[in-house]
Amino acid sequence: MELIDLRVQQEKIRNTLDRNINRVLDHGHYIMGPEINELEEKLGDFVGSAHAISCASGADALLLSLMALGVGPGHAVFTTPFTFVATAEVISLLGATPIFVDIDPKTFSMDPRELEKAIIALPSRNSCMYRYRFKAPLIPKCVITVDLFGLPADYESVEAIAKRYSVSVVEDGAQAFGAQYRGKRACSFGQIGCTSFFPAKPLGCYGDGGMCFTDEEALASILRCLRVHGQGRHKYENIRIGINSRLDTLQAAILLAKFEIFSEEIELREKAARRYGELLGDNPTIEVQTVPPHCRSIWAQYCILVKEAKNRLRVLETLGAEGIPTAIYYPKPLHLQQAFAPLGYKPGDFPVSEDISSRIFSLPMHPYLRPQDQERIAQLLSRI
Repeated sequence: MELIDLRVQQEKIRNTLDRNINRVLDHGHYIMGPEINELEEKLGDFVGSAHAISCASGADALLLSLMALGVGPGHAVFTTPFTFVATAEVISLLGATPIFVDIDPKTFSMDPRELEKAIIALPSRNSCMYRYRFKAPLIPKCVITVDLFGLPADYESVEAIAKRYSVSVVEDGAQAFGAQYRGKRACSFGQIGCTSFFPAKPLGCYGDGGMCFTDEEALASILRCLRVHGQGRHKYENIRIGINSRLDTLQAAILLAKFEIFSEEIELREKAARRYGELLGDNPTIEVQTVPPHCRSIWAQYCILVKEAKNRLRVLETLGAEGIPTAIYYPKPLHLQQAFAPLGYKPGDFPVSEDISSRIFSLPMHPYLRPQDQERIAQLLSRI
């Protein structure tokens, strides 16, 4: 059994993969070949965004987005500490300051009430109002939401708060491509939506890759410029300081093959998630991420919580002994990571994130998960 099984999918689309890859080998345009434009058009239409700009990774998509919005030293960027490091890493790389905001205990997404408190408290850096551990004045610039485990964040609330305080919103939809919030696709929220094509993602390539989505033509133009060294009208005219972040044509060809069956895989993921829900729903020793009725998760991961943190290791060891793979996303929140120690946060600052990180683990989840495997997992969990 695999946590995420890519081999079954590869066998299913082998002929299309081979054809697409061979087409790239034949035309030889390995950088910015015709498959890039084709992929951008198809995924932009799917998401419902006017512009789709591919790049070299999901982390680069976030970095490029902040660069395009002018984020830099002296700016505060609000995000959750319960996410992969890339979300906050890009903030620090640009010299801005990550301001962490605790999460909702049911959805694991940024808690909008905590976000507003953090924004209001920023001008005074009032540690009694919020968890500020630094003295330098900062300007609120941007919010990076995270669509965790395939579930979109609470965009109605977050975007209203962002508008009220004149800050931009960047959507980290790395885990949620294909999900929906109130009928809109993930990656279509905020000024810029971002996703990742890391192999384990719902739509993943066979290497690294990412994409930005926006409805704003001016931002799209800046993003296209920044991803190619700040290039202007030709490769030797540089109008901005940019980076080298182009999606390889071969990876675009692979993604085009995978995208042909993506809608089918969304349905299969939902079917597997419903089956887990039915099998695990009566187990009093675990909790499952809550999906609000107006959301449609893509179930990038199927994560559950043990009731008590002290029991997690025993559960993981029991499952592992039976050949069932598990993973922990994420064992230590970002505010407690050494990389962010200069921010001065301490244990207890974000109690919900810390509690969830101590109790969470993920079960095997992919479109081709067999019902009998899920039944076996549920039976084991019922005995622990």
